[in-house]
Parts: sequence; structure tokens; C-alpha cells
Amino acid sequence: MNIKKGMSVHVISGNHRGEEGKVLHIFPKKERIIIEGVNLIKRHTRPSQDNPQGGIVEREGSLHVSNVMVIHGGKPTRIGYKKLEDGSKVRISKRTGEEIG
Repeated sequence: MNIKKGMSVHVISGNHRGEEGKVLHIFPKKERIIIEGVNLIKRHTRPSQDNPQGGIVEREGSLHVSNVMVIHGGKPTRIGYKKLEDGSKVRISKRTGEEIG
């Protein structure tokens, strides 16, 4: 997967198109990610020791990784790979050609 935890991403399709946020969690086998503040779902929770009140809790749902693009330099971009002279492989922005850290 091109996207890593902590990166800023832009949603390009679906109900949340145009929203941006930071990646909180990645599920590589399912090819899904959770983005902070995007795709909020309401979850009915039973009272527990952590949450004695119970009730309805809002939290982020997952999105498919194909529906987001990485933000680099303030704009969404695709990611490519390039081998350096020392043999290491780095990720680059297809829009600008710069390295993504």
C-alpha cells in the first residue's frame, strides 16, 4: 500500500469526496484505512466499565484505499517509486517529482 499511518490524505470519491484528514489506522489485508474526522458512523454501545453510561457513540468508519490520494505540497498526488544511486528505494510525488518523507 502506498499510504502510511500519519499521512494527510484527500478523499476523491464516495459520499465524503473533498474531505481531508490524517490516517489513523491501516488494514492492509482488507485494503481499507480509517481517516480522522471522515466517514463518521454512529455505534450503539452497551454500558461497560470504560463507558458506564453506554448509548450512541460516533466514530470513524473505514474507507477503501482506492478512494483517497496522498496530499503533498497542499495538493493531492499519486505516488511513484524511484531507486537512488545507493540502491535504496524512495517514494516520489508524481505531480512534482519530489521525495515524500
